[in-house]
Amino acid sequence: MAYVDTLYNDYFIEYASYYIKERAIPYLEDGLKPVQRRILHSLHELDDGKFHKVANIVGHTMKYHPHGDQSINGALVVLANKDLFIDKQGNFGNIYTGDEAAAGRYIECRLTPLAREVLFNKELTEYIDSYDGRNREPVVFPAKIPVLLAQGAEGIAVGMSTRVLPHNLIELLEAQIKYLNDEPFKIYPDFPTGGLADVSGYENGNGKVLLRARLDTEDPKRIVIREVPFGTTTESLIASIEEAVRKNKVKISSISDYTAEKVEIELKLARGVYTEEVVDALYAFTDCEVSISANLMLIQDGHPRVMTTNEVLQHNVDQLVNILTAELHLEQGKLKDRLHAKTLEQIFIENRVYKSIEEQTSASDVQRAVREGLIPFADDIKREVTEDDIETLLKIPIRRISLYDIKRAEKEMREIRARLREIKKHLNAIIPYSVSFIESLIEHYRTQFPRLTQLGSFEKVDIREAAKRDRKLRYDAKSGYLGYDVNGNVLFDVSQYDRVLVIKKDGTYCVMDVPEKTFVEKGLLHCGFIEKDLVFNVVYRDKKKFAYIKRCIIEKFILGKVYELIPKECKLLKLTTDSEKTVALDYKPRPRLRKLNEEFSIAEYPVRGLRAGGIRLAAKELQTCKII
Repeated sequence: MAYVDTLYNDYFIEYASYYIKERAIPYLEDGLKPVQRRILHSLHELDDGKFHKVANIVGHTMKYHPHGDQSINGALVVLANKDLFIDKQGNFGNIYTGDEAAAGRYIECRLTPLAREVLFNKELTEYIDSYDGRNREPVVFPAKIPVLLAQGAEGIAVGMSTRVLPHNLIELLEAQIKYLNDEPFKIYPDFPTGGLADVSGYENGNGKVLLRARLDTEDPKRIVIREVPFGTTTESLIASIEEAVRKNKVKISSISDYTAEKVEIELKLARGVYTEEVVDALYAFTDCEVSISANLMLIQDGHPRVMTTNEVLQHNVDQLVNILTAELHLEQGKLKDRLHAKTLEQIFIENRVYKSIEEQTSASDVQRAVREGLIPFADDIKREVTEDDIETLLKIPIRRISLYDIKRAEKEMREIRARLREIKKHLNAIIPYSVSFIESLIEHYRTQFPRLTQLGSFEKVDIREAAKRDRKLRYDAKSGYLGYDVNGNVLFDVSQYDRVLVIKKDGTYCVMDVPEKTFVEKGLLHCGFIEKDLVFNVVYRDKKKFAYIKRCIIEKFILGKVYELIPKECKLLKLTTDSEKTVALDYKPRPRLRKLNEEFSIAEYPVRGLRAGGIRLAAKELQTCKII
């Protein structure tokens, strides 16, 4: 056991941690898995505005990703088909049909303008050594948008999994503004395949979402599928419809797939069947309706954690504010350095400080002369003059000195000062500045990211209700057999998804699927569908031949299990579902027994539970019993 414990502690835990953090689960900060981040990092390094062969991108990414070209190529195709950060050219497959992408040597890609705008900033990015120590790669990107929620994610790790549903980017940005303005917000999934969605079970990134295909039902004899549920393809959807047709669940004469850039699957209905009769069956028996479960698991601070969409969005907004603040501080520092350099240059040239170095004989004397020449202008210089500043002044070419434009230099310095004032204003009002930044993104990309999935509310179609009852349930009283493949009297119409309640003369009952042929004994007392409000009125006698009445509702059961309706060693006499009837009893004649018959109204007795005993009607030995 010690050896096993060592293996578990030293190897399994290490492997599990690596797989969770480095392969399967996305990070909170930028919403990316390591392979996705490395692909985008490679694209950024190679970015020149032109398209690059995917094969070249894959090869470049292998400098950072140790798991081979196939995994990189597959991840790149998936990332490109999200249409967020990668602009693609060529056959990248089809998310509607499930067709695979062409080989990497035939397709090309590049970064989108959105990716360049919101993902990259080398000065704010932490870098670490790559797996082989030859290169440096980012830990996370300083993402300015909620990437994880925008593009979604799926992954299976060791002992855990994640499934983050995609959301509409514009709606996410609008929710960010509401959060910054302390207003309530709600966000719901939006799927690239469109369709219809019921998000009543969606619990802030967790729970279930019910999805439906978008059906065109204008023609009463033809249904056209225009959009498919997320997670399905036209191929899998058609396969599910064909299976339903084979099992006679839906009446369709032909299926034609015209899908190209948009989904178009034509279903021609059978003769005598109309659209309204088929729609529910399509949702019930095919992949025209599916449910998907969400599980928002991610990596935060190096540890897996389950969060909500609101928590992720709030974290991304706080991160955006911090990034914008850091960018303003960086720009402010650069502008101050530039203003300082421009000021020194102006003083150096306009006041002819450079003339003082002509008579100097050593480098130290030259530096001292320049420093002393700047002393009278100390009030104009914003910070201490360093040796690097002096060296920069000494490197100014004589041609530039002679052609120095005072007015131009003054204009540049005014512009720098104006920008510094603007930056200070933004830093003092960082929330409005952040809102303005988000609003600019919305204005720029609104038309590019419309909502594709229509939200609505619809109940999941009950299979039993949608199934057409096209079979006859028969009972042969002579043989005691029940089923739709039995020669006997027709009881009622059923479907293969129905369940029936059977009560036998021995006082037992059972709920079963509609049988093809099963033995239920002769003298079947009752056979019908389960009705929650149906009251069964039972008259039985005990060993002393006293009569009892029991009224109950059969609503809870285990399919196929046999239950006792009356106590053991008792005999069931009569059964009826008509509570307006009367029980007529005839007693066995005995000396001094004056009343030999009696009637009891069934409705006067209470309805009790299935396990409760019956109520004794009379303490007299029973001879006959009738229901009248």
